[in-house]
Amino acid sequence: MNPSHQDQKVRLRKIEGQVKGIEKMVNDGRYCIDILTQIKAVKAALNRVEIGILEGHMQHCLKKAVKSKDEKVIDEKIDEVLNLLNHRIK
Repeated sequence: MNPSHQDQKVRLRKIEGQVKGIEKMVNDGRYCIDILTQIKAVKAALNRVEIGILEGHMQHCLKKAVKSKDEKVIDEKIDEVLNLLNHRIK
């Protein structure tokens, strides 16, 4: 069973609204610091979505792999997470 990501869907819709708000701020020539503040808020919200999806992956996909006791599948799932984290750090 795959995670539904329902909480993240809600957050993503809110982020979409925030991004549209930023676009309007840019179009209206709003103060740069106000725009940058909103951009930081969107980035933080996206990070929360990322963490939520990663948690879901670990609770469902990784846990399923471990229960399968198939070393190859377990290693693949662990490598996926490690590659994602290493890519993010670079």
